[in-house]
Amino acid sequence: MRSRYAAYEALDSDWLLASWHASTRPATLELDASTKWLGLEVRDHRSIDDTHAEVEFVARYRVGGGRAVRLHERSRFVREQGRWYYVDGDIR
Repeated sequence: MRSRYAAYEALDSDWLLASWHASTRPATLELDASTKWLGLEVRDHRSIDDTHAEVEFVARYRVGGGRAVRLHERSRFVREQGRWYYVDGDIR
């Protein structure tokens, strides 16, 4: 989760796509350079079994000179061949 946040912060779409599960990964990903990430708070982590986990987080960001926005999500991850992949999430 933290590496994906850092990738958004660094505009590293290659890492975001590589860490996204093939079943839900978009073909391309365009990141907005005017987005400034302000912080990440991991609120909860839950292992469902050896290959599935959920992470609840709040990320804060600002686009351009606009107001800060709060993204609160519970994300689902799956482990394949020793690597964790982002599958999807529910916005809260």
